[in-house]
Amino acid sequence: MGVAKVICNETNYTSVKPASILCLGSGWFPKTPGGLERYVYELTLRLANNKDQVELCGVGLPENEANLPITMTNLAAPDTPILKRLWKVRNSFKNTRKSKPDAVNLHFALYSLPILDLIPEDVPITFNFHGPWASESLEEGISNVTALLKKSLVEKRTYQRCHRFIVLSRAFGNVLHQKYQIPWEKIHVIPGGVDIDSFKPDLSVQEARIKLGWSIERPTLFTSRRLVHRVGLDKLLTAIAQIKPKIPDIFLAIAGRGPLQTSLQQQVTELGLEDNVKFLGFLPDELLPVAYQAADLSIMPSQSFEGFGLAIVESLASGTPVICTPVGGMPEILENFSPHLITDSIEVNAIAEKLEQVFLGEIAKPSREECREYAVNNFDWDKITKEVRKVIMGEGIK
Repeated sequence: MGVAKVICNETNYTSVKPASILCLGSGWFPKTPGGLERYVYELTLRLANNKDQVELCGVGLPENEANLPITMTNLAAPDTPILKRLWKVRNSFKNTRKSKPDAVNLHFALYSLPILDLIPEDVPITFNFHGPWASESLEEGISNVTALLKKSLVEKRTYQRCHRFIVLSRAFGNVLHQKYQIPWEKIHVIPGGVDIDSFKPDLSVQEARIKLGWSIERPTLFTSRRLVHRVGLDKLLTAIAQIKPKIPDIFLAIAGRGPLQTSLQQQVTELGLEDNVKFLGFLPDELLPVAYQAADLSIMPSQSFEGFGLAIVESLASGTPVICTPVGGMPEILENFSPHLITDSIEVNAIAEKLEQVFLGEIAKPSREECREYAVNNFDWDKITKEVRKVIMGEGIK
């Protein structure tokens, strides 16, 4: 395959010369929840805290965010028509250039394409590939023609201009190589990170449940997901109904919003799970670690396009073991820690079987301390940032 997974080694940041790094994302995480937005939020703040001069460009960024170590440049409003928005992205970027950066780090092809020719040829560009945008859109209902245009006119043209790529898993490295013909020597596999100071086991299970108003006694399962088709919540609900005769008190808490909320709530009613399932809606950032700690298990029943699985490492850092389906990069997180918690397939029966085995004590789950230690050793954002910076700056790269 030609690429090895990056291992996060300690780097003495005091010996690293500060650099000027231009990043381009989409939105700003606290305002726009999402995996890509959270990743860019964590990365840019940590690069800046380590003395780099960081400018973040995007769409819908706050204009007057106080006390941030980064410079934010809002290029356009997210609710403007797409062609006008892209024109505005280009012109706003062009009009706000004051100096040449040492390196550019791109995260979203749609907003990257209009500015590529405005970046000096001698500035290295690293693209963080968060997923096959066209394929993901196709699964959510766009036409084949629109998906083809997204891939050929936006994604491929953007990638042709980039020097290096970062992916969060070997699985998405394969996607980038096979679907977009990016050579493996340009691809660097660095996992996502977790803020180990925010996600930590600082409450007992009982304390966490009391804080959330959950039952102290019931076997409890938690998942934090956008309510869309690919995340598999419909199959999870059916699996809960299957195991309910053996585990009648099982309780599933679902955090998140999305277009499937009404149909999922209807499914709960049809399956007779009104007392077993609770939709939490959007869970504030400060309560997410509490929800992980309140659960006996968290679960990721994804069916497709899961390049990493941030919720897995958030849960582990909070001390809670995770069940996941064998999709995308998720198994890469658990394969060296708790491979027995990876389901045999993405199907309902496999999800139900794994849940039943764990809740009935037929297979062991790792302890709080083991989950926490594994997350800290392998996914601490501070360590991840150092490895990402090396790629962005081309350090040690031939």
